[in-house]
Amino acid sequence: MTIIKLGAIDSTNTYLKQFSVAQSITDYTMVMAEKQFSGRGQMGTVWDSETSKNLTCSVFKNFSALSLDLSFYISMVTALALFKTLDALEIPKLSIKWPNDILAGDKKICGVLIENVVSKQGVRASVIGIGLNVNQTKFDYLPRASSLKIIMGKNFNIEEIAVTSINNLRYYFDLLADKKFEIIKSEYELRLFRRNKPSTFKHYNGAVFSGYIKGVSKCGALLILLEGNIIKSFSLKEVTLLY
Repeated sequence: MTIIKLGAIDSTNTYLKQFSVAQSITDYTMVMAEKQFSGRGQMGTVWDSETSKNLTCSVFKNFSALSLDLSFYISMVTALALFKTLDALEIPKLSIKWPNDILAGDKKICGVLIENVVSKQGVRASVIGIGLNVNQTKFDYLPRASSLKIIMGKNFNIEEIAVTSINNLRYYFDLLADKKFEIIKSEYELRLFRRNKPSTFKHYNGAVFSGYIKGVSKCGALLILLEGNIIKSFSLKEVTLLY
């Protein structure tokens, strides 16, 4: 296990991608930064984090050639590994908000950005960016954000969380390598936020509608039960789950 610790950089994902191109690196090499100036989240969102108070890191994972139609399993594995890490810390009311945010109750405590290196043969490698709110207690203009310290009332050791997260990533990626697809998918779906509960969604065209989250397709589309007992799939760019 290799952990590279840095001070202030633009983005751990950017650094790790460039590092992996410059030289050969081992699986599960992690880059941790005390501060990111340009931390990114899903759909171009910005991850704001106080210096030295949170886990801001990226992990490298190599694949010989993971089929492109299985690429969402990388997201499921990552979410499950982080869920397992936080569950061991006894963080209450954990769930996975599709595709891979981790919530405690209805508050976001962890975001993930996965960037894949793809060839004609499939996914060759992934850089998995993780932003976990650990000891930060103020989130200006982010009413849906929380942290481990806010929830539990104590400080946590960020490096210990990082090491545990790597070990849990290894566990779930080993399941993926062994083609335990149904185990991964069923465990992921079991932990989905608002699964089988009446929920409100917003379509990219602005339309708001109601439905029930039933699970995900193999490629990661969200399966929603609509009026008329119809199950329809929606991609990440098509629909947003409203609280």
